[in-house]
Amino acid sequence: MKQCTHADALPHPEPKPLSDTCPECLAEGQHPVQLRLCLTCGHVGCCDSSPGRHAAEHHKDSGHPIMRTHEPGEHWRWCFVDHVLV
Repeated sequence: MKQCTHADALPHPEPKPLSDTCPECLAEGQHPVQLRLCLTCGHVGCCDSSPGRHAAEHHKDSGHPIMRTHEPGEHWRWCFVDHVLV
């Protein structure tokens, strides 16, 4: 089973969210479907089901590997590089 090779490098404690919602969606007049939090810098972006896919775009632009859900009651993490749940 494939494992994430980036989780050990995450900052502790994890970064605080830089915003309450996806700032790119706000700027574009879009509504984010679900939010994701970058665990390297705290950027909040929308999921791949949103029109902008801003969490994935943030990963492409920054290289930051792991995000977690920023939805109430959810606790999973995803590594964009290794394509696995962390």
